[in-house]
Amino acid sequence: MAATPVTSVPEVSARRLVDPAHAWYALRVRSNFERVTGQFLRQKGYEEFTPLYLCRRRWSDRVRELELPLFPGYVFCRFDASRRMPILTTPGVVSLVSFDNLPARVDEAEIAAIQAIVRSGRPVMPWPFLQVGQRVRVHNGPLRGVEGLLLHLKNQCRVVVSVTLLQRSVAVEIDSADVAPAP
Repeated sequence: MAATPVTSVPEVSARRLVDPAHAWYALRVRSNFERVTGQFLRQKGYEEFTPLYLCRRRWSDRVRELELPLFPGYVFCRFDASRRMPILTTPGVVSLVSFDNLPARVDEAEIAAIQAIVRSGRPVMPWPFLQVGQRVRVHNGPLRGVEGLLLHLKNQCRVVVSVTLLQRSVAVEIDSADVAPAP
């Protein structure tokens, strides 16, 4: 039996699908399918975001660094919600995060903050969702402009940024001198 080659989406259609005016949505995906689903969405011409972080795992005979999803079971995608069928038929997609059968938008500022954190190259990790704490804004370094909650843990400062819709958060180490109370 011959394998069917995977054809890529023409460049023109990819440009039409990536529209900054479209909102970000969270897609619930099969377990351990975050990267695969993200790749399929990119091939279809959609802008997707699957944030990853480095994690050290210890086995009996070695230690290995793995790239794991910051939001296990979720992929973010920018698209027109009125045309969601191509998204829902993408391999690995289980559902679109919705309330009352209406797709729930992810706040653009929250996505931008998570993207800035991932690009910063600083150590980052998943963190339990927090609703209380002091809101801060980073004023120096690669995370300048990112707002989140200030947290002290083991003599280190961290800024926690949350995606409210998913009730998930990520924490990034930060120098306490680089943050100030948010306006």
